[in-house]
Amino acid sequence: MAVEKSAVVTGAGTGIGRAAALALAKVGYAVGIVGRRKDMLEETAKMAGGAKMLVLAHDVGKPDEVKALFEKVKQEFGRLDVLFNNAGMGAPPVPMEDLTYEQWSAVVAVNLTGPFLCAQQAIKIMKDQKPQGGRIINNGSILRAYAAPVFLALQPRRSTRSRVSRNPSRSTTAPTTSPAARSTSAMPRPR
Repeated sequence: MAVEKSAVVTGAGTGIGRAAALALAKVGYAVGIVGRRKDMLEETAKMAGGAKMLVLAHDVGKPDEVKALFEKVKQEFGRLDVLFNNAGMGAPPVPMEDLTYEQWSAVVAVNLTGPFLCAQQAIKIMKDQKPQGGRIINNGSILRAYAAPVFLALQPRRSTRSRVSRNPSRSTTAPTTSPAARSTSAMPRPR
């Protein structure tokens, strides 16, 4: 069933992700809400008061799960206008030498690999739809306390922004430590 406008919000079970999903639903978007905890996503959907929400319990750090969730979005909504990459996690509060490789890998998978995989799948849909294009917003709020991870997390996002901006899609990197979000596009905004 095609909808007029749709969005995907990762990390939509709590906090900023939940608030973004509810705000998009309030202004008429059909919203795919993504997270690992289905019960929290279902709670978000109930809070939407009957607005169209698609619960997608997936791990954004796993390529097969990301591909499957975007296939469901395309099948259910017929298009994608907004991707809000918000899922994030921090490492446990332990000394660096006690942080295990598995713990480190889990953080990297969600904070770095997840936005890359989601943007990659979103761009495929956005390029293939009529009218072509959409918006990709990368929220890096979980990284605000860590200078090095912020730098590392933003590098792939900047690359995404330059790739998307060659098309009528737009990509925004919005770490909460920044006073203003950055948005670029080589194309004028569709009217």
